[in-house]
This record gives sequence, structure tokens and C-alpha cells, in this order.
Amino acid sequence: MGSSHSPFWTDRSLPRLDRQDPYLSLHFVIIFVRDQERSLRFYLDQLGFRLVVDHRFESGDRWIEVAPPDGSANLALVPAKPNSEEYKLIGRDNQVFFLTEDVTAKFNEWSKRGVRFHHPPQEPAWGGIFTRFEDVDGNSFGLAGFDEVRRGVEVQRRALAEKLESEHRVAQEMEIAKQVQARLFPQKLPSLRTLEFAGACVPARQVGGDYYDFFELRLGRVALPLADIAGKGVAAALLMANLQANLRSQYGTLAAVKEFFPLALEDFEHLLVSVNRSFYESSGDSSYATLFFADYDDTSRRLCYANCGHLPALLLRNRHSRGPSDDGFVVEHLGSTSTVMGLFDRWECRLAQVQLAPGDILVIYTDGVTEAVNADGEEFGENHLLEIAAAHRHLPAPLVVQQIIDAARQFSYPEQADDITLLVARCRD
Repeated sequence: MGSSHSPFWTDRSLPRLDRQDPYLSLHFVIIFVRDQERSLRFYLDQLGFRLVVDHRFESGDRWIEVAPPDGSANLALVPAKPNSEEYKLIGRDNQVFFLTEDVTAKFNEWSKRGVRFHHPPQEPAWGGIFTRFEDVDGNSFGLAGFDEVRRGVEVQRRALAEKLESEHRVAQEMEIAKQVQARLFPQKLPSLRTLEFAGACVPARQVGGDYYDFFELRLGRVALPLADIAGKGVAAALLMANLQANLRSQYGTLAAVKEFFPLALEDFEHLLVSVNRSFYESSGDSSYATLFFADYDDTSRRLCYANCGHLPALLLRNRHSRGPSDDGFVVEHLGSTSTVMGLFDRWECRLAQVQLAPGDILVIYTDGVTEAVNADGEEFGENHLLEIAAAHRHLPAPLVVQQIIDAARQFSYPEQADDITLLVARCRD
């Protein structure tokens, strides 16, 4: 019988993952041995098998299972007591066969390691190539190979190589995307006399959908936007880049038009309406973003802001400049003034204003901070955020940002689940 028609290897030898009935496979074959530790060393050191199970019972008995590197069934090495029926089975043909793609290569390899073979590889009448070997107790096993085995292994190796190559390309592309997105965040901070600020974004994946920025409209006027795109990963990152481009472009247009004219709240309202329209037209039906947009005037210390469906920004007011206080600060929540961006073509925006004073700290953040969850299922929460911001409010803004991010990441269990983005601005004396 030719090897191409061998009954020992068919496509049924491979596992079928499309089966709907209960899973069933061969787990182990018992091999009776005289000395369990001695046999274990033979299978591991000379045959190159792997240890699958090594368990010691309360009685002191030991259960050991080994398996070939690519096998789906294990050999259980069971010590047989002298004079028992099991002991009489040691040193016999176990009717166990191992398959390999290259019998000759395995024969040469194991022979050099001292494995005893009954004869060199032979080509029997039923096709393929075949030999037999023994373990240290004389238990006999068959070692066979067929063309179908070789071809099947080659197909699997090609599939694995293609999978690894594809994963490598994806990893490279994701690393490039990560670097590109990192460049979208502000690389240089505008300089103001009365306000210091800092921001950071720590994506949960390689890229994320959170966004923060700093850019000047004119000398002494700085925008501080922070947004959270619905979703995660690459899709959210693309929408984030889209929103950033729209906001910067519209802001640049406003700067050019109003270069020599005073600015009013209506100017920023029109700006955000235009940004929403562009974002709506270039994104999907269910795509949207929450946005907190603030414009700060360095001369008047006035902050104009729009909260578009975002979490309330936290304004920690310095009470020391207004009189004695137990905790030294009070908190104002800069809540929603408009709905989220990107869901509606017709969209209205309203801005509000607050006056900042020396020592005041503004904290703008995404839900990745407050909704971080620990091992007990507890959320980081706004109160925890406020405690850290208040405890470090006398530090420079970049250090306050780092303290909050470190605390949120340490709080998360078992890993960071959402993008963490934070912007802190501190009003100088």
C-alpha cells in the first residue's frame, strides 16, 4: 500500500474545532515503570519530552505525566509494585506509536543520546518509514513517519509563519500609529505670565481616543481643550486625530480673522459649532465626543469654557486669599453647557465664564481617571481625585498631573482599562 493511501494518517487525525458536540480527546496512556524518577529523567533528558503533571498525594504517591513537544496525549509514568500483575507488563510492547515528520533525523538525534533502537528506520510494505525504540525499562514504542505527516506539518508551519508575519506587521503599524499619535499631543507649551499648565495622556492600549491640547489664539490667549472619543483603540484614535485637526484648523481661522479685533463669547460658540459640523460630516452615525474647551485670558485671568457633555471640570478655589479656612480650598464644578459633539448636525453651544485667582487650580480629566477600578470593584472616584489634587496643589502643574496619573494607575486592577487623560492649570500669584 502506498504512503499516499496510508490508513495511519488522515485529516481526521487533526482536531476539528467546528464540532458542536461535547469535546473528547485522548488524555493519557499509562506506562508502568520500575523507578519513576529514573524514567522521568529518561523522557525529559533523552527524548526531550516535557513535564505536564507532577503531583504528590497525601499518601506520598506521586503522579507524573509527560508528553512529546508537539503531542496532544500524555504518558503517565506509573510505578508498578514488584510481583504485581502490572509489574509483569514492564518491558513489553505498549502498542504506542509516535509520529514525526523526519524519522531518520529523530533516530540519529536519540541514538546520540543513548536511546536504544531495535533497528534503523525501514520502509515497510504499508508505506512510510518506521522503527522501534525502548525506554530505560525496556518498554517498546513505535516511531513512524508518512508523507502526509510531513505535508501536514509543512502546511501548519507555513500558516504559523504567515500568522507571525502578520502579527509582526500589525505590531509595527501599531508602533508607528503610537508614535504618530504621540506627536499630535502638544510638544511645546505657550508661555503665560499668570497661568502654568500641563497635561498627559496614558492610553489603555497602544493608541487611544482621548485628546488634550494647548494652542495660542494670540499673545496672552490660550485654549485648553480636552476630549474623550466614544470607543477605544484604532477607530477612536482616528476620530481623535479628526477632531484635533478640525479644532486646530477652525481655531487658526478664528485667529486670522480676529487678529486685530476683540474676542467675545460668541466667537468661541461659532468656532465650536463649526467644529461640530465638520466632525459630524466626517464621522459615523454613532460616533461622538465629549469635549471640555477652555480659553484663558492672561491679562484678566478670565476663563471662558464650554462643557460639551463632558465630566465637570474641578476648580479648586484657594480660600487663603479670601480668609481663614479649615481645608484651604473650596471646589466648583464646571458642568455641562452643551451636549456631546458629532451626533447632531444642528447643534447649539453655550459658553460660561469664571474668574480665576492666584492659587486656584483647574483639573480637567476623562473618565479613565475617576472610573478606574480596583480589585474590590471600587472606583477611583472624584473624591479621591480631589484629595490628591488638594494635597499637591502647591506643586507645579506637571507634578500634580503626575501624582494623579500615578495614583489612578496604581489603583487600577489588574490593569488599566481605559485611557487616562488629565489637564491641570494653576493660577500664579
